[in-house]
Amino acid sequence: MIITGSDLDGISNLKQDPNHHFELKDLGTLSYFLGLEVSTASDEYYLSQAKYVSDLLSNLKQDLISNVRFTFLDGTHLRDPTLYRTLVGSLGYLTVTRPDIAHTMHLVSQFLYAPRTTHFAAVLHILRYIKGALFHGLHFSSYSSLELHACSDVDWAKDPTDRRSTTGFLFRPWYFSYFLEK
Repeated sequence: MIITGSDLDGISNLKQDPNHHFELKDLGTLSYFLGLEVSTASDEYYLSQAKYVSDLLSNLKQDLISNVRFTFLDGTHLRDPTLYRTLVGSLGYLTVTRPDIAHTMHLVSQFLYAPRTTHFAAVLHILRYIKGALFHGLHFSSYSSLELHACSDVDWAKDPTDRRSTTGFLFRPWYFSYFLEK
């Protein structure tokens, strides 16, 4: 259980209450949890997944590709799509701290059933981008403005395979909330 807050007495009471029913161990300040690295400095938090990405890249025995352009029906079907599916799943988890790859992950996730060589090349290109921006993440600060920022965009039926629009929006006060739909 992760407990955080500004009321130290309340946190202490909360940590004592479950001890009546469960055996708990206080591991101290949170620094790493389920692939998320947490850095703290006074009233600021920074979340990243640099170690998660490094581990993912170290297990990959493929050259990373740059400048991929394809239509969704280019290339031949992968003989064994297991690696493709594994990488797409791993990168999907990475969107927790990397909303900048959410739309691209939405695109490559559409081909989990029958991926092609060009789709695999696109995943390798995403990995190359992530490797170049390894320490990007989310920054939360108590000094941040309470002003709500919102953005939205639509591509107006740009996908040539089905002519459906892709719509996305993003809300950001201290956190990111994004949505993407086709």
